[in-house]
Amino acid sequence: MAWRAALPRRALRGGLPRGELAAAVTAPSTVVAVVGPTAAGKSALSIALAHALDGEVVNADSMQLYRGMDIGTAKLTVAERDGVPHHLLDIWEVTEPASVAEYQRLARAAVDDILARGRVPLLVGGSGLYVRAVLEQFEFPGTDPAVRQRLEGELAALGPVPLYARLRDADPVAAAGILPGNGRRIVRALEVIELTGKPFTAALPEPTPYYPAVQLGVDLDTALLDERIATRVDRMWADGLVAETRRLVERGLPQGLTASRALGYQQVLRFLGGELTETETYDETVRATRRFVRRQRSWFRRDPRVHWLDSADPGLIGAAMRILGEAAQ
Repeated sequence: MAWRAALPRRALRGGLPRGELAAAVTAPSTVVAVVGPTAAGKSALSIALAHALDGEVVNADSMQLYRGMDIGTAKLTVAERDGVPHHLLDIWEVTEPASVAEYQRLARAAVDDILARGRVPLLVGGSGLYVRAVLEQFEFPGTDPAVRQRLEGELAALGPVPLYARLRDADPVAAAGILPGNGRRIVRALEVIELTGKPFTAALPEPTPYYPAVQLGVDLDTALLDERIATRVDRMWADGLVAETRRLVERGLPQGLTASRALGYQQVLRFLGGELTETETYDETVRATRRFVRRQRSWFRRDPRVHWLDSADPGLIGAAMRILGEAAQ
């Protein structure tokens, strides 16, 4: 495998146990984060690194937290995990609204457990806020039930478009990082602005590490990534995304404030409701995913701590190992 070129010579001969290898390329208590846009290759890199470093994966994809949302989120099957333990998959029902604060608590407990057992935690996913919530000193602004209820009432009555326009006027930086159709996050941003009198982005703390961490960003040339997205959506359709969504409808997906907005599922729900043809649904899923990728890329590229890697590089694993080794020195 390509990563072997980056390993100490004793490891190539089988003389360096994985625990020693992990110590050689990561500092004590270090979390390795693998981040970047959808379909760029984060999962493949994380599996290779987990084998090389004696690591375990902690999921940081907000939609893979939901039970039954497998095909549309490209959740790795048990076979594809290749024996690597994965944490924080399938923990919520689709009717539960996401809570970044609750995710933070669960993810840090998983990371602490992995570290206590002498293994390397790999925080893997493209949900930028979730990654920050784990890696940084991050306290969440409070909430007010009355304000939240009023804003959610406006969302139900008017839809997300006018609320997004209001957010864009109040805090264009926050608006740039939120999808215009993501009513839940728009409501939360407007709530924080109303309660604090400050932009939502001002409520996000300056980066102060909670864990020592090395962040590896995986990306591709835009044209190649666009092709990979289309291929991924093809596979989702072939694997039965429409049937999976029908099953989730029976479990309450349309009532899920968070899960119903997930890419792919959102579009298929419109198809099942008669708003789109299946061809239109497929095309809109591809377009929406490409738009989302641009936003993910913008979020992660603003962070100078991310070490960027080209997913198409044949020496990808070796390059990642070198970065980890340099960071540990």
